[in-house]
Amino acid sequence: MTRGATAPPARALAGDATEADRATVARRTSVYVYEVPVRLWHWINAAAIIVLCVTGYLIGSPPPTMIIAEATHQFVFGYIRFAHFAAAMIMTVGFFGRIYWAFVGNHHSKQMFMLPVWKRSWWAEVWHEVKWYAFLERTPKKYVGHNPLAQIAMFFFMTVGMTFMIVTGFALYAEGAGAGTVLHTIAAPFLAWIGNSQVLHSIHHLGMWFIVIFMMIHIYAAIREDIMSRQSMVSTMISGTRTFKDDRPD
Repeated sequence: MTRGATAPPARALAGDATEADRATVARRTSVYVYEVPVRLWHWINAAAIIVLCVTGYLIGSPPPTMIIAEATHQFVFGYIRFAHFAAAMIMTVGFFGRIYWAFVGNHHSKQMFMLPVWKRSWWAEVWHEVKWYAFLERTPKKYVGHNPLAQIAMFFFMTVGMTFMIVTGFALYAEGAGAGTVLHTIAAPFLAWIGNSQVLHSIHHLGMWFIVIFMMIHIYAAIREDIMSRQSMVSTMISGTRTFKDDRPD
């Protein structure tokens, strides 16, 4: 902040900002937002998802080049399946750890798991962000955590989407483990409800494509916001600190 600057008014930081955040911005142009566990989870989870998407695609649509030798002399698909299962385990453990940190971390760590749909001001900011991303709004707002539109995307594609992929993925794994195993016993009601193994494979594979679409949008939006918005974006998920590019009050 420039010398002699006063604390920004209540409208200066939109949405998720608390009085503590506003007080911090009044002293300096950076706010510590994402704690170490959140940042570690983000990057490990991103790596796990990439491995899952690549191996999942190959499992669902194996190219002819995979037939490189007699089955007794190769283990290519065994390695691919192992990588898929290992990445799934890492993603699942990380997701439960992320849920835990939502309870013990700062208030920004909870954004991914809840949408304040009861707030009229939140919906107004959602509409503002829709216009901003559509290049119909000239001036973006300042946000300490996720902006409302990003929060919606994170909730549906990550919280809901990852839950869906974990449940369907482990149901498929339980099917392979066979009847009588602990995992199959746990998954049996879900498998019975789905009824058809091919349907289960298809919806799990379809879920992968939704995750791929989200990743492309997420990367585009992060780079776009880093360039065009009034705060840092990509570097924030590395350092944990959100840096604002100006000290204008609104």
